[in-house]
Amino acid sequence: MLNEKKKNIYLVLIISVSVIAISMSFYFYQVFFSPNVLTETDQKYSLKISSNSVFKTVSDQLYDDGVITDMVSFSFVAKVLGYQDAVKPGLYVLDPKMTNLELVRKLRSGNQTPVRVTFNNVRTKEDLAEKITTNLEVDKDQFLALLTDSVYIRKFDFDEETVMSMFVPNTYELWWNTSAEGLFDRMYKEYQSFWTEDRKAKAAALGLNQKEVSTLASIVQAESQQKADERPIIAGLYLNRLRINMPLQADPTLVFAVGDFEIKRVLNVHKEIESPYNTYKFTGLPPGPINLPDIKSLDAVLNAEKHTYLYMCAKDDFSGYHAFASDLAQHNANARRYQAALNRAQIFN
Repeated sequence: MLNEKKKNIYLVLIISVSVIAISMSFYFYQVFFSPNVLTETDQKYSLKISSNSVFKTVSDQLYDDGVITDMVSFSFVAKVLGYQDAVKPGLYVLDPKMTNLELVRKLRSGNQTPVRVTFNNVRTKEDLAEKITTNLEVDKDQFLALLTDSVYIRKFDFDEETVMSMFVPNTYELWWNTSAEGLFDRMYKEYQSFWTEDRKAKAAALGLNQKEVSTLASIVQAESQQKADERPIIAGLYLNRLRINMPLQADPTLVFAVGDFEIKRVLNVHKEIESPYNTYKFTGLPPGPINLPDIKSLDAVLNAEKHTYLYMCAKDDFSGYHAFASDLAQHNANARRYQAALNRAQIFN
């Protein structure tokens, strides 16, 4: 009788343990392999984990934004896989219906999604700092501080006047959490990649170094904002002037020197400003770019059209094109027509 009771007790214990084991197995299966991410939507979610974030920051963000449904199960899996002490910053695009296991593995791996960084139509360092950091964690002021740090930029062989030459406008893929220093390093590598041996040879044939090409290209770009197809012609004109040591007399350099980009008509008073960027007073190129020249402008200088033009003036039809001349008499006639058109349109400044 006693043995029969023991058998029954053992049987109950075995059944109970089995039930518990099955229940626990089912629970752990649910915890690891059931969807817990974006269960109510088919839209992806971009998770930005800032530098120096801790696990609680990440888990709170995921829960508060409704990305994960069960905080406890996510935290448990993160603990088991060692993610709670190994948070990696960056941008992670999460898919709907991910399991806790998939989510933690993705975050723990540091398998980020790159972001696209585009900058163009840049006039000043402040413009560049704002545009280049738009899709990045780094603050524009952090980047601007480096951009204006004469000691820091010297290691890239640039100074405060020429540093803008290092940035080639384009679209680049970077990690969202790229630091200001990392961004500088990447842009320097892109600068080196742009300046192929072929481009360097073309610059040398023109008697220019890479920084001087950028400076001239910035002037060419400013003079051809509306009609990019004129750039090789304009580049050839300025190269002709440089060869004979004739002042460039480029109005955009005066606008840059004055610092008022709303000026529509350059006056004689502007030509008297004391600035190394006053190309009416000083021959040769100014100290550095007056904007950030794009690739087409840089290549327009390197592949400048050969001609005899020394003068140009905006056409009086306000088409955005220029009237070119090889002699002063023809240029003066073109200029009179344009000035008369400005007066008729009542554009005086």
